[in-house]
Amino acid sequence: MRFRIFPAATALSTLILLSLSVPAFAQGRPPAAPPPGAGPQGGPPPGAQPEQPAVKQMALTDKQIEDSLAANAEISPIIDKLPEDAAPDPKIIAQLDGIAKKHGFASFADYDNVTANINLVLAGFDPETKKYVGQDVVLKKEIAEVQADKKMAPAEKKETLSELTAALKSVTPLQFQSNTAVVGKYYDKLSEVMGGQDKQ
Repeated sequence: MRFRIFPAATALSTLILLSLSVPAFAQGRPPAAPPPGAGPQGGPPPGAQPEQPAVKQMALTDKQIEDSLAANAEISPIIDKLPEDAAPDPKIIAQLDGIAKKHGFASFADYDNVTANINLVLAGFDPETKKYVGQDVVLKKEIAEVQADKKMAPAEKKETLSELTAALKSVTPLQFQSNTAVVGKYYDKLSEVMGGQDKQ
């Protein structure tokens, strides 16, 4: 997929937050599509999207973004090694909390909420112009690109369009427009950190 996600701000970090018994926030990205074949007996019916709590929006500062980039360099490798479906070990949770605190956050949950806010803004940046245009505009552009892609397999195209359309319906409006300017200053650094995730 093409969704751009700041590393460590993933469903796995939500799992970690749940294990910490703190509110888990959506990570500024569209909800994942249900697994193939999901239905009444195996979860939500095909096409249904899992309900996710909203991002707790906040006004971002340069320091928070700089601290997030620094913390992510240590946090992301740890999360990448954890099994996707298993609750993390309490020692890992303590380690993540320690790293977050070292970089100026109150806890891993605090770090996770800041990255969620960064993701929420990044989702509205056009990667070609590096300008904020809004997540709905970005998604509509991606939908048009997928529709015009003649090399994509029909099944993949159908699934991708379904995910993008669902994402478009669940776009979260920004409460703090000033965040676009703050994140924009770090767009290149954030893109470098994200690496090849842009086109997953």
